[in-house]
Amino acid sequence: MKQLLLVFLGGGIGSMLRYLISRTFNDFFQNFYLGTFIVNIIGCLIIGLVFGLSLKNNFLTQNQTLLLTTGFCGGFTTFSTFAFENHSLIKAEEILHFSFYTLSSITLGILAVLLGFWLAKLIH
Repeated sequence: MKQLLLVFLGGGIGSMLRYLISRTFNDFFQNFYLGTFIVNIIGCLIIGLVFGLSLKNNFLTQNQTLLLTTGFCGGFTTFSTFAFENHSLIKAEEILHFSFYTLSSITLGILAVLLGFWLAKLIH
């Protein structure tokens, strides 16, 4: 039961923060969803850092890792919104924007996870 509450708490905080960031930044550029992009890249960085820290000498407990990864990152990041936004770009025949948004999100997301693991190694 405690683990379910941790996921619930982390997910709620992540979802609220995602909403605020998306609401603030999604209108900055036409045909590029900056808010969703920001939360997904930051979420990738956080999950890499958290998993990196949890693997390193038990720096984080299992419950802390669950709260931050499945809970917070699960609520904060959003693949379904990313997929819907890509659908909207394709429907609007914005193939160049679709390509840039998709490739940059995937590439930078993976690089952010790697950066998180690398940063975890630096923490003593």
